Amino acid sequence: MLYDPTEHRIRSFVTRAGRLSIAQARAIDTLGPQFCIPYVKQAFDFDQAFGRSAPTILEIGFGMGDTTAKIAAGMPDKNFVGVEVHTPGVGSLLKLIGEQDLRNLRVIQHDAFEVVTHMVKPDSLAGVHVFFPDPWHKARHNKRRLIQPAFVQLLASRLAPGGYLHCATDWQEYAEQMLEVLGGEPALKNTAEGYAPRPDYRPVTKFENRGIKLGHGVWDLVFVKQ
Repeated sequence: MLYDPTEHRIRSFVTRAGRLSIAQARAIDTLGPQFCIPYVKQAFDFDQAFGRSAPTILEIGFGMGDTTAKIAAGMPDKNFVGVEVHTPGVGSLLKLIGEQDLRNLRVIQHDAFEVVTHMVKPDSLAGVHVFFPDPWHKARHNKRRLIQPAFVQLLASRLAPGGYLHCATDWQEYAEQMLEVLGGEPALKNTAEGYAPRPDYRPVTKFENRGIKLGHGVWDLVFVKQ
């Protein structure tokens, strides 16, 4: 039996039940069959799911989906796949897909590590977005952070040459770890001297705006596959 790296590992998230609104539940029921991709433990043809061939960008942990929807709306020539484990967030993004008629966006409700390991083909992604992942700020919980060397190596293997990995965080200590981890991956090259300016395609969230007004920092990191 082959070793499966997704088994018996520390999870980077805690599953929360959350409260599903009536509108979110309706979106899952009505739009889920069309815009949700079921998790499968094998390489998946994303072009077939979209009905076209286009650069595919994966977003990991999209939360309630507002940023994901805005980015997808601004880049209709690209395909976007959002991965999230929490049902209210999935329902929220599906609702936005319906309201804005976003045909270039699909959703997978599953653990991102397993999705990337099993469903995403090597050298296939144009980009990966990881925006404001849980910082797990207590030292004893740092091992749960998503941006770790093994996962970054996996992501790099799924990027096509010239593809990019864009991370953002509002937790300085996590930003420093991200910079160290991404900088230590030989397949990736930093596009900036340290942290990058926020790319125009990443909108400023209301929570981020609130933090900026309070003097909190936000750090973007953009690395490309060599």
